[in-house]
Amino acid sequence: MEKHEMMSLEDSRQLRDKMRFFEHELLGNHHIDPNLYVEYDVKRGLRDSAGKGVLTGLTEISDVNGYKLVNGRRIPADGQLFYQGINVQDIINGLNGRRYGFEEVIYLLIFGKLPNRDELARFFDVMGNMEELGGRFVRDVVMKGTNANIMNAMQRCVLALYTYDDNPEDISPENVLRQSLELIAKLPEIAVYSYHAYRHFRKDETLFIRNPQRGLSLAENILLMLRPNGQYTELEAKVLDIALILHAEHGGGNNSTFTTHVVTSSGTDTYSSTAASIGSLKGPRHGGANLKVQNMFADLKAHVQDWENEDELVDYLQKILNKEAFDHAGLIYGMGHAVYTLSDPREVILKRFAKALADEKGMTEEFELYNRVEGLAGKLIMEHRKIFKNVCANVDFYSGFVYSMLGIPQELFTPIFAIARMPGWSAHRLEELISANKIIRPAYKYVGEHTDFIPFEER
Repeated sequence: MEKHEMMSLEDSRQLRDKMRFFEHELLGNHHIDPNLYVEYDVKRGLRDSAGKGVLTGLTEISDVNGYKLVNGRRIPADGQLFYQGINVQDIINGLNGRRYGFEEVIYLLIFGKLPNRDELARFFDVMGNMEELGGRFVRDVVMKGTNANIMNAMQRCVLALYTYDDNPEDISPENVLRQSLELIAKLPEIAVYSYHAYRHFRKDETLFIRNPQRGLSLAENILLMLRPNGQYTELEAKVLDIALILHAEHGGGNNSTFTTHVVTSSGTDTYSSTAASIGSLKGPRHGGANLKVQNMFADLKAHVQDWENEDELVDYLQKILNKEAFDHAGLIYGMGHAVYTLSDPREVILKRFAKALADEKGMTEEFELYNRVEGLAGKLIMEHRKIFKNVCANVDFYSGFVYSMLGIPQELFTPIFAIARMPGWSAHRLEELISANKIIRPAYKYVGEHTDFIPFEER
């Protein structure tokens, strides 16, 4: 139902006027003295004073390294990312000419080992049986209540899958495994179909729905379902597959995966857990950074005449840092990471494939612009903030550029991230259910005042 069908414009205006009183009441409250966080040694954002994450759990699923320990001291180093103990760089290099590896990574994250030929074939077969959404679900759920934010549409569809599950509340590892694999297989269709429904019902564009094909990789099927002609090059599918691999998992401490652990620890169902993680990833501080990078570069192109002139680029970047350009937040998006110091291994890998794709697309000049900004931005940030810790580009710096070259619309940038991260969330949910078995319940210190109750007649 459209908003104007629920409430007339005049009623809506009157309600807004009435709400101003309550807005004033709200804004006059909830202000906590920031000095109290220091006094009570509160780890804001679950980070210590040096920005290091507070240890809240144990995992074997992935390891994120940005330092080396030398005589007890943390020394900045090139970043490394391990899935179940295996270096992601080795996983990608080890494809040995095989085009796609995301399915192998799904298997690795969930089952703890890389599959052999027979195991991978059996896994492909199972996933192929699970990927179909069914016409009734597409008609009754995906096509109803469309909106521009596909992440919200994905949450709604995931929660609706609960109704279509004969055993939704069973949280035994065996049942959660089945549910997790179904969600991994179905999320690409949910995301792409939700986007097509939005275009049709909100933008009055032609609606087309193409079913995924058995035997194709998940990356191939995304491009097949997304594009009107269903065509894609081998390099396009390969680059998307690499992007999915690099986004599949990143330790238990990132916001959405920690959400998975917290919600899972309560004993809730898989669909509620997944919807909560999607909600976390939707936040622009987490999953929306690559879109910020794209918008920042669009603004840069509008204000910098000569992309090869470093003085012009430096002047623009300085204006960003001084809150005089772009969104006035003072941030060069895609730069810096909480753990990585000298380099983000995901960015290093994706940059290589971004260059190959840019060459195929005739967008080498634009790639070189990104490369130039990357080379300048880290030093400028260090100088501006007067810090000595190296500031490297993170994976978001190139991922949006890659998605744009692939013709993926901006509405699907974060949903693609969610599709990639679903195997990681699933692995962590299973790990929490099998190993932890204790509800996560941190503490908050009360710093308000106790006051006497005032009877209604005396207020």
